[in-house]
Amino acid sequence: MARRIDVTGAGGVRLAAWEFGDPAKTDRAPDPSSPASGGADLPGVLLLHGLMGRASHWAATARWLSARHRAVALDQRGHGRSDKPPRAAYTREAYVEDVEAALEQLGLGPAVVIGHAMGALTAWQLAAKRPDLVRGLIICDMRASALGAASQHTWTEWFRAWPVPFATLADVRKWFGEDDPWVERPNPARGEFYAEVMAESPDGWRPVFEPEQMLRSRETWIYDAHWEELAQVRCPTLVVRGLDGELGRAEAQEMVRVLPNGQYAEVADAGHLVHYDQPEAWRAAIEPFLSTLRDA
Repeated sequence: MARRIDVTGAGGVRLAAWEFGDPAKTDRAPDPSSPASGGADLPGVLLLHGLMGRASHWAATARWLSARHRAVALDQRGHGRSDKPPRAAYTREAYVEDVEAALEQLGLGPAVVIGHAMGALTAWQLAAKRPDLVRGLIICDMRASALGAASQHTWTEWFRAWPVPFATLADVRKWFGEDDPWVERPNPARGEFYAEVMAESPDGWRPVFEPEQMLRSRETWIYDAHWEELAQVRCPTLVVRGLDGELGRAEAQEMVRVLPNGQYAEVADAGHLVHYDQPEAWRAAIEPFLSTLRDA
């Protein structure tokens, strides 16, 4: 079960954070005015989903982490249960400032920040900007190199190909797990991943996000490389890739080389959605790294 905590992001955007596990018992009386008072004696972990994702995608990881950490997953702006203001900024700066505000308001920092895809980029940009808030970093399947205009065009056309509204959730699972032209072989986990970001409307099932906002978010990072910010990350950092994911081995290993304190791990039989494709192997890949942080 997850407990919702509302926090205020950049520009006043309301963000939904989700705390997993029972709050830790402490010897001191909790401050009823502070949503972050419970579990303050456990090391904090903040989990950031990727583009189109939501906090609940981290549920299995967060529950596992909650045995030894105060684990919180954030619905980033435009995603999940967080606000989706049409005129809000969907810039890199806004996403980073949101996470900065969340860590401070939740009382999590200095925390281990775990990010997937876009969430990983946000995490390392935050670590470069505010090293006092990040004690460790896990980057899951996110490239540091520029992707370019062709990539954005491909994504635009992909969104247009979605057969929305979907009649049922079973149709969602089938399309994203089998029929989507981007799927090379049946992938039930991918179907479940996208079913998680659909909501029922009067005419069928539609995404909980606005595709236009996703494209606006994406175009703020794809034209630039992010090696310089990566090199500014001083905390211990683990770069994780799925063997069939979007981050190639050579680039992942170069990211580790550029990082002042980088480590590398890979997960077999996993694509871009590493933590969804192979949850047990994903946990096995990150546990040694987390253990070193706990023992530090």
